[in-house]
Parts: sequence; structure tokens; C-alpha cells
Amino acid sequence: MRQAIARGLFETGLSPVFPAQAECRGIDEGYAIDYAGKRGGREQYHGGIDMPAPWGTPMIAAASGTVVGKFQGERSFRGIEIVLRHSSDDTGIPLWTYTQYAHCSEMPTLEVGRRVRMGDRICPTGNTGIGQTGVQSNRRRPAIHFAVFFSTREQYVEMRNVIIPADGYWMDPVALFRKTLPLDSSSMKSLPEAEKRIPISVMFDSGETFPADTRVVWPYACTRK
Repeated sequence: MRQAIARGLFETGLSPVFPAQAECRGIDEGYAIDYAGKRGGREQYHGGIDMPAPWGTPMIAAASGTVVGKFQGERSFRGIEIVLRHSSDDTGIPLWTYTQYAHCSEMPTLEVGRRVRMGDRICPTGNTGIGQTGVQSNRRRPAIHFAVFFSTREQYVEMRNVIIPADGYWMDPVALFRKTLPLDSSSMKSLPEAEKRIPISVMFDSGETFPADTRVVWPYACTRK
């Protein structure tokens, strides 16, 4: 945990602000909240954000990118997951970023190495992942676990069913929607409170985006009010 905290796994205070004309799925478990109560008292913090959604709701690619990993997750709290890697050309952000989509209800059909476009369907929402009893959860509500990592280096490794960017850092997923540096957790935590409310770019269920020129969208499609 010390290493994870040193690399950005701590609360920043950011919150999403959705477009006035959009109805979007909100966060019910925030970034880096204390999970010790869920892990038998062992120090652990939430590595992403969770958004509940009905069973089968499509998770969508937050940006164009390449599939670099997908895992069954029989012994993972995240369950079935898929990870995309995004270049600066994909996002407009001068970093290599990685987005993780977990608690899928079934293994994604996308193969490792496949290119995807922003808004492509990744997998259906489920609640896979071991629960407090160490077995597949039958109590967790269906939701996406959405996490983001970043690095200035292109390289990464797969180790024990985890994608690890070379010299990588954790990112509050809401920070991704700032779309400009800095995005590290220390800088985000230091922002004035008024700047911690981050406008979120979205894709509507019609396929339209707001703003129209965005290269990053919320990982669930929104509906128009």
C-alpha cells in the first residue's frame, strides 16, 4: 500500500459535473476510499470508481485504444475485466493512459491487440469478483469498476493477471476528463475547491458526443434529458 499511495492512490476530492442536457450514471464508490472494512481490516484503498448500472448495460471505451489485457478474475475482487491502452494520439493527452473496465458479466469477445474506437462496447455490466467470503459475489450490485493509470513510457508488463505500466502511476478517473496536464493525484488534491468540479464529456445513446470534438467520454452512454 505504501508504494501505491506514493504513486497516487489517495483521495483527491474531485467530483464529476455532467452536461445539463445529459442523464448519466453517477459514482457510488469513489476513488481511493478506505476499503479496510471490506477487506477484513487489512489496509486497502479503492483503485477506481464504481458506477451501478442494470445487468447487461454496455460498458463503453472511454477513448480509442488497444486491448492489452483481459482476465477471468476468479481470484480477483474485480472479477472479469479488460484493459485498454491509449496513446497521446488517442486522447490528446501527452501520456500513455490505461483504462480498466471490471465486474463484466461475461468475458469480453475483444481480443488482445484489437484496436477499439471511443464508445465501442467493451462488455456487459455484471457483478463478478470475489466477495468478502472469498467466493463469487452474489450480493454485490451490478456496476462498472473503472480505473485509470498513466505513464510517460510506452512499455508495460502483464504480471499475475494485472497490467502494470512501466514507471506507472494511479490516476483519479475523474482527472482524465481534465484532458490536460497535470493529472497526477498530488496536483489534483492541491487544486482550489472550485476547480475540483470537473466537466465530464459524454457519449449519448444515439452515438453523439458532447462536446462534439471530445476524444474521451464517460464509460457508460448517457441519455438526453
